[in-house]
Amino acid sequence: MTEETPEATVSEEVVEPQQTYIPTQADYLGPILLIVIVLFLDQWLKHWVKTTMFLGEERTLFDGWAKIHFVENNGIAFGGHLPGALGKLALTSFRILAAGGIFWYLMKLIKKGIPKGLIYSGALVFAGATGNIIDSIFYGVIYKNINNYEGGFLFGQVVDMLYFPILRRHFPSWVPMVATHPYEFFRPVFNLADSSITCGILLIILFFRKSLKDL
Repeated sequence: MTEETPEATVSEEVVEPQQTYIPTQADYLGPILLIVIVLFLDQWLKHWVKTTMFLGEERTLFDGWAKIHFVENNGIAFGGHLPGALGKLALTSFRILAAGGIFWYLMKLIKKGIPKGLIYSGALVFAGATGNIIDSIFYGVIYKNINNYEGGFLFGQVVDMLYFPILRRHFPSWVPMVATHPYEFFRPVFNLADSSITCGILLIILFFRKSLKDL
């Protein structure tokens, strides 16, 4: 009597093809609408400040800790700048390229179908960057009759106005170098575009770091 040898069965793992996400109009419409809203509010407030206040003017909003304080800068945080006309032109050009890169990457992320929260956070960053770029490109021409600088196309200055001196104190006498000197929090003057960038970056850091790592 001969024994029958069972045939070996080979199991093959079936790999399903990865589905490609197809974005809808709503995927694009939401972030674009957010960008438009931020840009409108940012530019409206800057226009109001430029046309109703003089440079350096300050108006109190809430009990001295929230103010509208009209200042202008060349486009670097905390009033920094690159020297000369070439420095200003280089800064504006870099910011245009950076904003273009952000927009391109944002559209790329939408096509991947990543969490919408990350998309909207990126839209806030792009909107803020674009708002300040508009100042740099056009304000030297649009407001040439009321500007306090020579200006010109690509040589506009960024308008800042939001000022929150929440805390005013003096350093203790035992602190080296700055003993008894006054200090203030929060001292920098900024605008809605700056706020949009900051909020977008904070949202990404706090809630979407894992999503970025998985890209």
